[in-house]
Amino acid sequence: MNKIKNLSESDFLKLFFGFLALCFCAAAFCMPDVKDIFTGFLKIQTSVCKVSTNYFALGGYAATFLNMGLVCALYLGLMVLFKANANNVTTLGVVLTVGFSAWGINVLNVWPTILGVVVYGLVKKEKLSGLVNAMIYSTGIAPIISEMLLRYPNAEAVGFNPLGLFLALLVGLFIGFCLPAGLAHAPKVHKGFDLYSAAVPIGMMAFILQGTLYKTMGVALPAAPGADTLAVASSLIVNIFCCVFFGGCVLLSLALGGKLQDYWKLITGDFTPSISAAHGNAMLLMNVGFYGLFILAYYNLIGAQFNAVTFGCIFCMLACCNSGSHPGNVWPIMLGYVLGSFGFGWFSQLLGGSFSLGINAQAIVIGLCFANGLSPIAGRYGWHWGVVSAVLHYLLVSSVPNLHGGFCLYNGGLTAALICVFLVPVMEKFALTKEEKKAAIQ
Repeated sequence: MNKIKNLSESDFLKLFFGFLALCFCAAAFCMPDVKDIFTGFLKIQTSVCKVSTNYFALGGYAATFLNMGLVCALYLGLMVLFKANANNVTTLGVVLTVGFSAWGINVLNVWPTILGVVVYGLVKKEKLSGLVNAMIYSTGIAPIISEMLLRYPNAEAVGFNPLGLFLALLVGLFIGFCLPAGLAHAPKVHKGFDLYSAAVPIGMMAFILQGTLYKTMGVALPAAPGADTLAVASSLIVNIFCCVFFGGCVLLSLALGGKLQDYWKLITGDFTPSISAAHGNAMLLMNVGFYGLFILAYYNLIGAQFNAVTFGCIFCMLACCNSGSHPGNVWPIMLGYVLGSFGFGWFSQLLGGSFSLGINAQAIVIGLCFANGLSPIAGRYGWHWGVVSAVLHYLLVSSVPNLHGGFCLYNGGLTAALICVFLVPVMEKFALTKEEKKAAIQ
């Protein structure tokens, strides 16, 4: 245990990613449908996966867990292969895409965009060790790769074909080649107040590709999976896995010397951009555990349907665990979503509208997970501004898919960036940060 305690931040994070991959793979062989694990896994790899595809319905529980574990192992392999350092940005990317691996990413559709980043590195003569984070984030548009590979320009999937392979490689190379430049520029758009920064370039590329490949070419945009597919769910499986995993993280943290009083200081203090760098590995692991249980409790409380999309969203939201998010600055986001849901539901009823965006609606469950990316607003300007940003996010998140056609897995992160473009200048003019308030008192 002392050996683990003394690991560097990068080595500890790689060990954590390996542990995460192992937990998913081990859980896969404990699922009730384990006898169909390999046929289900193959079906996930060879099917289109436009948002939101419930992998529990598509391939089964065991296959979904296996896909999530292998995708995590794949990213760890890239880090080891290219000798990359892992940090808070890597943590966000890996855990986020593991969450996506329950409803849009698979072991097959990540390669074209990863290859595009590699080509960028070779052309610009940049070390690939510094581009691994970009490789990971590039897969946030993976559903369009499966679309090109298996269906485009047809209305129904036709399977593997030469044209599909060519288009998937072409589109993937375009995305991966352009992404590193976009990632460098994205923080200027939201001034660091959207933790899902990669959503800006990924969302814009999805917008461009959707407009080019479908609207301009006169090809009908394929419909999203039917709502009935989301009904395949298991509260028992999701809750057991999450409670064991997150509870285990808390216990491991305590064994590594993590202290509850130090965690309390973390969640009641100022916003911390990198928890592992500022507070140590044990405190990061404690935040993974308590923050994960906090997210799980929220979804249980609102009555969310625990299909693979919701299950994946737990980890998509957890992804910010090393970038400053924790229960202390995320509860205002959750409160804003609840207030928005009930408030606008009442207004809709008053106006005779057909309200469908209740707090446990699937689109809102996904939206809340990425509204978490606005936690720097609550962390720096106070909980009330966190509530305001969450209400705005609630209002827009279900409309943003019209921009990218449902191919961008970072839909909620892109929505958060749009909120920042509007709200951050307003706060800078009319509000004081927590630090400025403290200085004014002294």
